[in-house]
Amino acid sequence: MKKISLTQDENLSFKVSQQLSPQESQSLELYFSIPEEMGINAITLSEESYFHSSIKSHSAYFSRQVHLPLVRSRFISQKKGEQSDYRSNLNLFSYQFRVALETDIKQALKENDQEALYQNALELVEQTQGLLKKLRRYTPSDQKLSSYFENVDNYLSWYTEQSFLNLLTNAPKSSEYGESREVLFDLCRQENDYRTERQYNSKVTLADPNRITNKMRLLQRLSEFGVVFKRTTHDLDANLRRLVRGGITAVVMAFVMSIVLNARSAFTEITLVLITFLGVIYGIREIFKDDLTQYIWRKIQRGRPKWQHVFADSLSKNKMSMQTLWLEYINKEDLPAIVEKHFQKRRQQNKQAAQLLHFRCNSKVIAKEFMPGFKEIQHQLFFNLTPFVRFLKKGEGRLYSLEGNKVSNQGVERRYQINLLVVQEQKMESNETQHYIQRFKITMNRSKIINIEAMESEQNFDDNVSKF
Repeated sequence: MKKISLTQDENLSFKVSQQLSPQESQSLELYFSIPEEMGINAITLSEESYFHSSIKSHSAYFSRQVHLPLVRSRFISQKKGEQSDYRSNLNLFSYQFRVALETDIKQALKENDQEALYQNALELVEQTQGLLKKLRRYTPSDQKLSSYFENVDNYLSWYTEQSFLNLLTNAPKSSEYGESREVLFDLCRQENDYRTERQYNSKVTLADPNRITNKMRLLQRLSEFGVVFKRTTHDLDANLRRLVRGGITAVVMAFVMSIVLNARSAFTEITLVLITFLGVIYGIREIFKDDLTQYIWRKIQRGRPKWQHVFADSLSKNKMSMQTLWLEYINKEDLPAIVEKHFQKRRQQNKQAAQLLHFRCNSKVIAKEFMPGFKEIQHQLFFNLTPFVRFLKKGEGRLYSLEGNKVSNQGVERRYQINLLVVQEQKMESNETQHYIQRFKITMNRSKIINIEAMESEQNFDDNVSKF
């Protein structure tokens, strides 16, 4: 079974990644246990508001062969196909190059041994230079193809420089490895000089860090065309919501009109009492209509899917996959038995009053086959927790300690813990269904996620499927 991965994305966000093969389906559920002291509930943060502002979906071709030497198979020169093929293959090369370089840089920085770190970095320099040389060997003469090439070449050159500067900044600075660091500096200088010689960026753009960064983000998006799928979102409840609102309004108006007609028959003349009575009736109607509509709608909506993402290939326009999504606040009684069991494994001091938020995503791949060279696509869900910190207290204070006869103190920050349970269900080729469950503890403050910790290893709980 292909297990999902949950990792931190930015300061206040994390991402859930899953890989799917042609015509494969998978169900993913996330149960958030949010401490009540954080002030998050259906009134302060509605499901619709949080979904549209802070939950994003991303889908693209995926290859497990991410290391740089294997990227070569993703690139074909413009002499081997039509113009659309050239752009598609060029963008695939760019996308896989970026993923590979990011992966290898992170892997190198994880090395505790300085010698191994710089050895990996030097190998990475050699591989990167070889791939950039291969890319630039096929500089097209056609003006239309040339614009595609220049965008990718400009971006990859800049991204290479930034990646190795990042490595140099975070790697241990030792005179013993001065020659190795100089090799990395030379690569960064070469790429900078290369872009200057090609006049890819104006002096005005280069002088402003914001402008050059935003330009490269634009080039990145352009280079993802045909690789990252185009997403279309449908609101599955839109028509039903209109029907419920119209039906309740009709019932309430019929009730009010019957009272008004009876009142008119009781009063032979229009008097102040009649006008007051009619005003009270219409006031009561306005008060109860919205409350009644909201109450009935939440009863009807509970457990129903709310949105659907459809992902299509940017070039061929063919539908590749779709996601059906749920998001709602639930009560403790609504938790499946196996989910409640895993939440109960928390330590006693962590079993505080909490608000439960349930997210579900059913993913299905529609395409029967992918672009040559790819056997999987990757779905990524990004969850931004910024709305969660809106009501948090700063919680800064002082911690005092006694050292002999001297009192010392230091600043402390207030931290919060969100328990997250991830439930994964996947249908295998043998038509059997496998289930896995994993609990995470997310520690955060007002400015960032401090840590995401997997509390226990993934477990198969097929014996408990009937409890869902």
